[in-house]
Amino acid sequence: MNRFVGCRRLIVRDETKDLSFPVMLMYPTHVPAGTVAMGPYSLEVAPDAPVDGGPLPLVVLSHGGTGTPLAYRTLASHLAQHGYAVAMPEHPGDNRNDQSLTGTIENLVNRPRHLRLAVDALLSDAELGPHLQRDDLAVIGHSIGGYTALALAGGQPWAGPGQKIEVTKDPRVKALVLMAPATGWFGLNEALQDVSVPILLLVAEHDRITPRWQGQLVLDLVPDRAQVTFEIVENAGHFSFLSPFPPQMRSPGFLPASDPTGFDREAFHRTLPEDVRDFLDKVLRGSPSSPPRPAGAVP
Repeated sequence: MNRFVGCRRLIVRDETKDLSFPVMLMYPTHVPAGTVAMGPYSLEVAPDAPVDGGPLPLVVLSHGGTGTPLAYRTLASHLAQHGYAVAMPEHPGDNRNDQSLTGTIENLVNRPRHLRLAVDALLSDAELGPHLQRDDLAVIGHSIGGYTALALAGGQPWAGPGQKIEVTKDPRVKALVLMAPATGWFGLNEALQDVSVPILLLVAEHDRITPRWQGQLVLDLVPDRAQVTFEIVENAGHFSFLSPFPPQMRSPGFLPASDPTGFDREAFHRTLPEDVRDFLDKVLRGSPSSPPRPAGAVP
C-alpha cells in the first residue's frame, strides 16, 4: 500500500470543566513522510498533510493512567497507513505531565466524555470531518483506557455500592479493543449488560497491575460472550502493549519499558498492529479476517 502517515494536532475544548486538551490524529496521506521528533520519540509522519481518501473508519485510542498517546505510536501508525484515522487524546489530569486527577472519581467521569468530545470535534472540523465515517467508531483502550472504552460503549461503572459513576453511552461505538483493561469498576449491578459490540480482549500472562481476573469480568458480564475474541499474550506484562521505547529510555528503573524476562517487545509489536487491524477490518469493513496466530507469535 503506497500510503504514508499524516498527522495533525487539534485542541479540544471541554466547556463543562473549563479546560482544553490536545488530540493527535494520524491518517493516511500520499505526502511522503519524514522523521519528526516528538519529545523523546521519532515518528515517520507528514505533519499537516492532506488526508488521502475517505470516508475513513475512525478509531479513538485511550492511553493508560499517567501515560501518553505517543506510547501507542506503532499501533496508531500501522492503522493509519492501512486506511484508518486514529485519534489520540491526552487525558487532562491523568497524563505523564499532569497527574492532578489520577485516582479520582472525577477522572473516571471525565475520561469517556473527553473521547466523545474528541470525536465530535473531529467530525465537525471543516477539513477533516468530510474524510471520516460518522457512525462507525472503534475505541482502543489500554489499562484505565480499557475502562474508558467500556464506559463509552455502554458500561455502567460503580465506585462502590450505591456510588454510580456518571457516564454516557455513545451509540457510534461499534467495536472495542481492550488491552490489559482495568475493569474493577464494572463488578456491580450488571454493569456491562449494555455493552453489545464486538470486542478484541487482550490480557498479559504476567500482568500484576490488571491481572487476568479483570479481563475475565468482561467475558463473564457482557451479554454475548461470543462477541468477545479473547487472547492471553504469553509471557507479556502490563506495559508490553506500549510501543518499544528508545534505547535511552530503557532502564530497569523505568517500569513502562520493562517486560518479563524473555519477552520480545519489538517482535510483539510487529504482530500486535496486524492483529488489531484484522479485527477492525472484519468489524468495521466487513473484510474477512486473516487466519489467527497464537497470541504473541512472531512472523
